[in-house]
Amino acid sequence: MKDFDIHRSLNEIDVNAEWVGLREVREITTHRIIRDDHPQSNVTSTTHGIMVEALVDGQFGYCSVNRLDQESIQEAAEKAYIQAKESAKYSLFKFTTDSRPKSVGTHESSYKLTADSISPGELNNILLKVCNALKVSDKIVSRESYGRIVDSTYRFVSSNGSDIHQKFMLVTTDCSATAQEGNIIQRRTDAGLRGRSYQMGMELFDEMELIQRAKRVGKEVVELLTAEECPTETTTIVLTPDQMMLQIHESVGHALELDRILGDERNYAGWSFVRPGDFGSLQYGSSLMNIVFDPTIQTQFASYGFDDGGMKAEKEYIIKNGLLVRALGGRESQIRTGIPGVANLRASSWNRAPIDRMANLNLEPGDATFNEIIGSVERGVFMESNRSWSIDDYRIKFQFGCEYGKLIENGEITKTVRNPNYRAKTIPFWHSLKMIGNKDTFGIYGTPYCGKGEPNQTIRVGHASPVCLFENIEVFGGVS
Repeated sequence: MKDFDIHRSLNEIDVNAEWVGLREVREITTHRIIRDDHPQSNVTSTTHGIMVEALVDGQFGYCSVNRLDQESIQEAAEKAYIQAKESAKYSLFKFTTDSRPKSVGTHESSYKLTADSISPGELNNILLKVCNALKVSDKIVSRESYGRIVDSTYRFVSSNGSDIHQKFMLVTTDCSATAQEGNIIQRRTDAGLRGRSYQMGMELFDEMELIQRAKRVGKEVVELLTAEECPTETTTIVLTPDQMMLQIHESVGHALELDRILGDERNYAGWSFVRPGDFGSLQYGSSLMNIVFDPTIQTQFASYGFDDGGMKAEKEYIIKNGLLVRALGGRESQIRTGIPGVANLRASSWNRAPIDRMANLNLEPGDATFNEIIGSVERGVFMESNRSWSIDDYRIKFQFGCEYGKLIENGEITKTVRNPNYRAKTIPFWHSLKMIGNKDTFGIYGTPYCGKGEPNQTIRVGHASPVCLFENIEVFGGVS
């Protein structure tokens, strides 16, 4: 990016638009996968390009290009201009430059070790040791360790004076083991698929900690082979933060994205049961439920200083004391509806237009200790790590499965159960939230794989939560 002068390029664009913006993104991504002690992936790739945006007659047009000469950028600007001009003939809403506020600032991930602080050979050796540590029994038939590092640089400039520079260091670790005994097969991961995704440096590849977690994964997957099937009953459930990540994501996050509520996503990603008039009036859950949009937590996966429309990112309550107060809608959706939103107009890369996306969406901790939560349960099921999910297009009915479960009997965690699942409807479920863990039970997780949009965009999302207790939930087992 040093050889390309984005300010000069913007100044030399010649189109008769009301506003022009350039968003440049360069990412270097490294994937490492070790499967059954053999390297399966050792790939480093680079993507680099520019999205040109133009506002014409109240409509935005977009054209991306990966050639950074001025002739190519001018051509992209002309295409964006034509697209906006033609779209304006069929517009349902006309935008002004108010939808792209002037913003100037920087953001950079906080980390201890840079990407080159661990050599490729050293990283492979760590992942080989993690993969080997999973083999705690001959009953384990498949093992995998995983590492992903993304070094991302972002620039955004516009004709009304925006100038934003952001640098991100994004790291994911994972390991998994599959065990088999007869016709029983079980799989266990380290906090769900790719759940340990953070905005950190290479310090995340702490060899001793990764090996310790791998041994736990191996031990628990073998334990599941002889565990009883999860009972089928209506009971209390206690969910750990790595499962709450999925619960928040599916039954809160997607339901409150404002473009979905407006119907923009109904052809592909679905709609929402939430209506525009629900903000400020809908009691989404119990009074213990406080959900915040918070892109300011340094280590969380989707932290940033500004969204892709140039709006400054700040912590905002989405649900406060159970009441729905704010949408996950960027500046454009806010202007269309008059509903308060957040800075979440986001694109997955330089070749996608920004749309409303959740980022860091967190459930704030309460004041109950872990022992107090467990001690309050006469009978229930403790569940960890998402394994499967299903939810309808309106985000009302859902059915989620976890990898690992324990019975809770007379205030104590007792025997292990396999295939723990639960089902419910979104509003009654969140109203059944009766206890929330304190800061000591709080866990931060993330995922690189939230999909939405046409053409599809897979984006990074972060979720954090304490341990939570829900009453009167339908629980059931699976097929052996």
